[in-house]
Amino acid sequence: MELKRVVVTGIGAVTPLGNNKTDYWNALAKGVSGAAPITRFDTEKFRTKFACEVKDFNVLDFIDRKEARKMDLNSHYGMVASDEAITDAGLDLDKVNKDRIGVIWGSGIGGFTTFQEEVVGFANGDGTPRFNPFFVPKMILDITPGLISIKYGFRGPNFATVSACASSNNALSDAFNYIRLGKANAIITGGSEASVIESGIGGFNALKALSERNDDPTTASRPYDKDRDGFVLGEGSGALVLEELEHAKARGAKIYAEVLGAGMSADAYHITAPHPEGEGIVIVLNEAISDAQLKVEDIDYINTHGTSTPLGDSGEVKAIQKVLGEHAYNINISSTKSMTGHLLGAAGAIESIATLMTIDQGIIPPTINHFTDDPEIDPKLNLTFNEAQKRDVNVAISNTFGFGGHNTSIVFGKYNG
Repeated sequence: MELKRVVVTGIGAVTPLGNNKTDYWNALAKGVSGAAPITRFDTEKFRTKFACEVKDFNVLDFIDRKEARKMDLNSHYGMVASDEAITDAGLDLDKVNKDRIGVIWGSGIGGFTTFQEEVVGFANGDGTPRFNPFFVPKMILDITPGLISIKYGFRGPNFATVSACASSNNALSDAFNYIRLGKANAIITGGSEASVIESGIGGFNALKALSERNDDPTTASRPYDKDRDGFVLGEGSGALVLEELEHAKARGAKIYAEVLGAGMSADAYHITAPHPEGEGIVIVLNEAISDAQLKVEDIDYINTHGTSTPLGDSGEVKAIQKVLGEHAYNINISSTKSMTGHLLGAAGAIESIATLMTIDQGIIPPTINHFTDDPEIDPKLNLTFNEAQKRDVNVAISNTFGFGGHNTSIVFGKYNG
């Protein structure tokens, strides 16, 4: 069968750098860090005392108080980002066939705040099970796509994807496949996460995964730097409207970029550590490039997973060099996690937005906080250190990888009619 072409027609974002797509992108292009001391709880006894929190966000500016109380913060972020994306796409809800519009959403943990609050409340009580009647629906990962569909009446494919930090890129991949197979006209996709809480920071501290650079949070996320010491936890949401090309053209929609291909693989190696030689990443990059029917020489930019962890960063770079060969020296590479922190299950969504915006705007966002070269990383690679670079980008890739060895890559291309 002939596969449909899929394009991106809407974007929405709630991030540590800004609570809409414009503020988010402008901060990325300027190389702004979203890291700061945590404001949400007392960090005195925690080894890490900072994170990339969403700032100046009041859900009541967007959602009625009665409805907001039925949702976890994770869903608040997702609802606001998806609303912006739907508005940005210019979808006329009175004219579109809602049976053919779906919602596919990613989250690594879901209603983490709700789970912590309810369990702590029970543990501190007298043993009487006084749980919030919305405890379960607020907590489950699939509730956000459900809420989005209920608000807008979208009756197409609706589910959540869970693959740790690869979750929202898996959601994008599924949305892409459903549309190109002709099973939907448009799908609202992306992801959300709200893990900057005691159990989130404490849990990742116990894994020794977080940076502990408490004296200077804004420089703590240091992808590819010799002195990187772990990732910085972030939170927020990214939403994209993926749409079948002819459907988008028929209604005169703005097209940011085309989705050209997607790849998925597993490391089959370790529950948290990446494969040191990036074997699963080699597979996923080859799958994505092949699916897009491209040659490695077509690639202009890769937005890497680049978490600022010692093993992960070097393994990803090695994999990129294995796949691209000499062409690896001709492309731009950058990690926007140096600015946003790591949004876990929402990382793929906001990083895919950053990736397609490089195509739309001709600007490569930087990898900030580079101070010392890592001898394990080839210095001839253009890792876009510290300052944005202008470049005409025709093809770009977004990588995300998750605990459990889950790997996803999405290929975006300039729409040429």
